[in-house]
Amino acid sequence: MKSIFSAKICALTIGAALLSQAAFALEAPTGRVILTVSGNITETNSEQGAQFDREMLLALGADQLTTETPWTEGINTFTGPRLAALLNAVGASKDSILSVTALNDYSANVPAQDAYDHNIMLAMDMNGKPMSVRDKGPIFILYPFAKNPALNNEMIHNRSVWQVKSITVN
Repeated sequence: MKSIFSAKICALTIGAALLSQAAFALEAPTGRVILTVSGNITETNSEQGAQFDREMLLALGADQLTTETPWTEGINTFTGPRLAALLNAVGASKDSILSVTALNDYSANVPAQDAYDHNIMLAMDMNGKPMSVRDKGPIFILYPFAKNPALNNEMIHNRSVWQVKSITVN
């Protein structure tokens, strides 16, 4: 009787552990959270959705993009992960609409497909230095304006959110 009871407790404990791992498939951030992704995603690491610190985002793959922007002077080299890598990491659909929100609560809707069609960057560094809030950081949604001048229009400018704090996948 005692061994059956122990076996049931053991099974319940293992089941609870497996459920908690399934509910939170991403590693938990160890540093300061700078981005929260929520909404229609399949991979999470907190009750708020998927939270990322700087190192977690850079671990998605840090690419470089050299471009001019309407908001910075001259040609600059930006570094950060691609938005598509983030969307893949959280299990977001390419058909989604992303509500991207800045620290000052400015928000813009960005089609997730843009991440794949235009290779959008989550710029975190500019010219080798982490972007501060004053310099449009910690995260700046950056389209490749130099590679595709057609992107230099009001609609894309509105989608180029800086000081990003959260993305809601709809």
